[in-house]
Amino acid sequence: MTKRLTAKYKADRRYGQNLWGRPKSPVNKRSYGPGQHGQRRKGKTSDFGQQLAAKQKLRLYYGNITEKQFRRIFAEASRRKGNTAENLIGLLESRLDAVIYRSKFSPTPFSARQFVNHGHVKVNGRRVTIPSYVCKAGDLIEVSDKAKSMALVLEAMGSAERDVPDYIELDPKAMTAKYARVPLLAEVPYAVQMEPNLVVEFYAS
Repeated sequence: MTKRLTAKYKADRRYGQNLWGRPKSPVNKRSYGPGQHGQRRKGKTSDFGQQLAAKQKLRLYYGNITEKQFRRIFAEASRRKGNTAENLIGLLESRLDAVIYRSKFSPTPFSARQFVNHGHVKVNGRRVTIPSYVCKAGDLIEVSDKAKSMALVLEAMGSAERDVPDYIELDPKAMTAKYARVPLLAEVPYAVQMEPNLVVEFYAS
């Protein structure tokens, strides 16, 4: 088991939730936290603690984005017109690695990032190797010819674990996906409830 995978499952147990909805998550068997003190009764969480947990869960969900990156995304969401919480989700879902994950070209956000890094993805016919690349509505995302036969891709696409959301127009035969539109929070198929409004409060405090 890799260090990344271990940390991912540890995050599940820390928050007592199966963040990615994975069948192998240890939370499915043990809902208490990791470590020798994991089974101690938890006290009431403060408002700040709830806000911090909401921020950490969202940051972890998208492949454990660094705090610096996440803060930069939040700053952009704040600058834009409209609801900051909705803007934040829209920006996170517009990341290329997130679109790859939603299109079922990879089994996890972590592997989606690596998939993009390794040059297996084209956007509008041009190879892009930056996972944080922001897709625009109408962009066509394509798996490279070399990657179309990769076991990781074929297994992810054949998995019944999750569905492709409505804002992604997938062509499974051609292995292309059109990012049709920026979604609203209610449209994003999170395995657990995300609370971007608490993230806004966290950075405002």
